[in-house]
Amino acid sequence: MIDLEKFLTPTDIIDSDSDEVIAYMRDIIGNDNITYTEKAIRLYLRVRDDIRYNPYLPFYKPEHYMASNVIKAGEGFCITKAGLLCAVARAAGIPSRIGFATVKNHLSTRQLLEYLGSDIVAYHGYTELWLEGRWVKATPAFNAELCALHKVPPLEFDGLNDSIFQEYNSDKSRYMEYIAYHGEFSDIPVDRIVKAWEEAYGKDRVAGWKTIIENKEKHGGLDFMKEDII
Repeated sequence: MIDLEKFLTPTDIIDSDSDEVIAYMRDIIGNDNITYTEKAIRLYLRVRDDIRYNPYLPFYKPEHYMASNVIKAGEGFCITKAGLLCAVARAAGIPSRIGFATVKNHLSTRQLLEYLGSDIVAYHGYTELWLEGRWVKATPAFNAELCALHKVPPLEFDGLNDSIFQEYNSDKSRYMEYIAYHGEFSDIPVDRIVKAWEEAYGKDRVAGWKTIIENKEKHGGLDFMKEDII
């Protein structure tokens, strides 16, 4: 029998007991008498579209991943958005955990490919929600506005079927390819993520990302919404 208690328990990062997360969850669900599955769908859609996707955010400290901080920032990347969905789900009484996969990105921007030095996205984050007696995957990374720019339908979630990246875009071109899964966790393993990125992209490149982020004003802001789609 699965012990679900740890997937309902707040952590320092998935701070489902924080005022910000509870208020955000209540604003989404309200006082409506709906099922847990219906709650999960509402939470997914809000996190997907309300939090703007930005791959150029800080990533090397636990506070960079805190759900309450993601709400305050109004933007996040795949892992922080997945973590936020975990947090609001737990606040709503839905067991949740975060999972990781390595994906090959067939549709990207010139600038992001240069930044990563690869079309491989290591440790892409997604959420798993315990609904109707089983774990269901949900991927809230890309907001609908961003998907429209890339000619990809935004990922939907029905609470019954896994919601993972599409294999093809609207033009029938390859979009995302899952290469490996790395398991699911009750909390966000920041050190493991940074180490995986250093192994995938090189320590010097990851150190360079830190420099760019810490000197954002000097280097100029990076805006994924305005980059050159290839």
